[in-house]
Parts: sequence; structure tokens; C-alpha cells
Amino acid sequence: MHLLVDISAHGLGHLAQTAPVLNALRPLLPDLRLSLRSGLPLGRLRARVEGEFDHIPEARDFGFVMHNAVDIDRAGSAQRYREFHADWASRVEAEAGELRRRKVDAVLCNAAYLPLAAAAEAGIPAVGMSSLNWADMFAHYLGGEAWAAPIHAQILQAYNSAAAFLCFAPGLPMPDFRRRIALGPVARIGQRDRQYFSHLLGLDESRRWLLVAMGGMDFPLATQRLPSREDVCWLLPGPPEGFARGDLRGFDPAEPRFADLLASVDAVITKPGYGTFVEAACAGTPIVYLERDDWPETPYFAAWLAQYGRAAAIGREALQAGSFLPTLEALWQQPAPARPDPTGGGEAARLLLQLFARAKGSV
Repeated sequence: MHLLVDISAHGLGHLAQTAPVLNALRPLLPDLRLSLRSGLPLGRLRARVEGEFDHIPEARDFGFVMHNAVDIDRAGSAQRYREFHADWASRVEAEAGELRRRKVDAVLCNAAYLPLAAAAEAGIPAVGMSSLNWADMFAHYLGGEAWAAPIHAQILQAYNSAAAFLCFAPGLPMPDFRRRIALGPVARIGQRDRQYFSHLLGLDESRRWLLVAMGGMDFPLATQRLPSREDVCWLLPGPPEGFARGDLRGFDPAEPRFADLLASVDAVITKPGYGTFVEAACAGTPIVYLERDDWPETPYFAAWLAQYGRAAAIGREALQAGSFLPTLEALWQQPAPARPDPTGGGEAARLLLQLFARAKGSV
């Protein structure tokens, strides 16, 4: 069976969701031929997805044009969507031809919708999955524009053409999705290994390690304002020795053992995003996150973290001023809640086996 998997490059959360599903699917389909199509670098895909796969370095969605990790360029995004849908029928037909040319047996998307519409055109089984979808996100940010309704209808129709849409918790409710199936959280479970990362990054194991991770997207941070304390060491994206201060260390976001790093630190400072939130909660790592009230997933993340994590939101001013250590101290004093069980990967793999078998008659 040749499965084409589209993985959005809009941050790293889509890969964090997809990889556990594929890793659980492999044993169920030992003869699976896997093609991954994504704008993410090959190294990042290999760090998460086990086994061999073909890499197609292309993107079939863009999500939104971003100024940085949290600020959406609405004008740029509006232009991109209008261009993307200018001749939608022809775009779908061309993509269907591409699927036929590659002799694809099934399609899985997180969270592109064009391949789902094309798979329906080509008569190929297809499934979407994610904690979000671009139909609801588009409607939230651009739905009030005079030109938006036909585009939103095309996006929603593409999603509803799939055999199912697997929605991982915590996620958007998606009431307009006719074949939505709710699943548990999905995450790689990290293993705490401070000795390994102490050696790798030159860290003092007696200090508290604070990881700053913005989901693989750039975010301007005044690192010189991060508070300097003898008991604290900061981990920031970049080369290990790339900072002037001795209490600052760089790390590679593509580190194959990133989930283990997340489980080994004393807290993570991040933006609202699925991968870091869920993996940190599963590891029992406290979370300080940047307020992002305009992002539709935020209230669902916050409600889930209130049950499963030690987490607190801070404003951008507090982040840039480095004045959030009291917030962290309060989190460290809280009792750790029961960790969530990331059942979504296995649940999704078993459902995919059933859905593709039902659609094709056999796998």
C-alpha cells in the first residue's frame, strides 16, 4: 500500500501529531510504502518518523502568512488565499493528476485540504487529521471579508469529501465537519535524561533548566533581559556556545531527542501550540506560555492544561522584560497533576487501517 502523507510546515505541531500515528501504523501494515510531502526539512521529518520513507519537499498548504511565531499577517494571508483559490477547479484537477501519477493508494493530511479534494476527484481514499483545520481558522481571521464566503465553502467541502477527519484532543470542536471522529491526545512521550543533555549542551545539572521553544517559528526575544540567577540556565534555539552570557545555552530544535529534552528541563516557555503543550504535559513539565487570545485553539488548550498540566499565561511585555520568574516559582510549588495518556496515535492508526480497508475493499 502506497500512502501519501501531507504534513503542514506551519510550525512543528503538525509533525508532532502525525509522527506517532505513522509510527503506530507501521506494525499494522508491514508492507506500507510511505511518501511524506512537507515543506519541513528532511532532518526534522527523520527525527520524528521511524523507518524508511520517500520525501517530497513540497507544501500543499500554507496556513497563514506570519510576521513571527504569534502574529498573523492578515493582508498577506488574504492575498495568498485569494491566489490559491483563483482557479480552484483547475488546481484540484492538477493535484488529482499528481496523485494518479505517483500511483497513490491512499492519502492522509495534517492539515492540508487540497489533497483531500483531489483524492475525491481521483477516487482515492483520503483522511484528514489534526487538532485544527484551515476552514475554521480562515473563517475566524478572514471570514468577514466580502470575498471570503466562496473560499470558505471550497475549503469546508474539501475537508468533508474525506472518509473521516480525526480530531485530536485538545482541539477545535469542528461542528461543520460531517465525519469528525474525536480521539485522545497524541504525543511522543519523552524520557527524562539530564545526564545526557548536561553532557551534550554543557549544562550544570544542579541548576534549573528553562527551555524557550516557540514551535519552530521565529520570535524576537530580548535575551539580554532574561534574568540571571545562579540557580537557572536558559536554553534557547541556536548553537550551544552562541551566546555571550554563561547562563545561556543553545539547542537544536531538530534534535532527534527533543521530547526527551522537554522531559528533562524544569519548565518550558512557549506559545500556544499543540506539540509543545501536549508533550510537556505528558512529561510533567511546567509550562509558561505567551497570551494569544486571538488564536482559536487557545481556550481549548487552556481548559485541557487546567486538568493535565501546571501552566500559566503571561503577556508579551512580561516575556520581553524577563519578569516571569515569580510565575514559574508558583508553578513549581503546585502539586503535579496526573499525566495525560497520549492514546491518540494508536487510536488513529487503527482507525486508518479500518477506513482505508473499507474504502478500498482490502489493504
